[in-house]
Amino acid sequence: MNLVQVLMVLPTALDQQLREDAGLPHAYYMILATLSGRPGRAMRMTQLARGSGTTTTRLSHAVTALEQRGWIRRYPCPSDKRGQIAELTDEGMAALRAAAPGHVSEVRRLVFDRLTDEDVTHLREIAAKLLPPGADA
Repeated sequence: MNLVQVLMVLPTALDQQLREDAGLPHAYYMILATLSGRPGRAMRMTQLARGSGTTTTRLSHAVTALEQRGWIRRYPCPSDKRGQIAELTDEGMAALRAAAPGHVSEVRRLVFDRLTDEDVTHLREIAAKLLPPGADA
């Protein structure tokens, strides 16, 4: 099935590009990108896991690695001491900005350059139907 092939090939290609050009895995890039679009560049770890498409356990390991690079800081949630907030630092934002042009170029090359405007509209509609509720959080 073509969809299965796309779902296998595309993430691998994007991960390879980011590792080679920016020294970070695609999963880390998605975490940084997700935080960059949030107010204060911060959000609860549970929401971040959903928004970046990973589990809380995997997210915790990734955030630890990103903290060691100085790109994210974690602190307790003020309204719920059991929760934690992840915040993108200025250094993390700079790393994201440095990685973004190459990543965007690769996404364009692999996906959007091959599609018509109508194809993109259909792809957006189909993806919305396939994503679980709240996946865009």
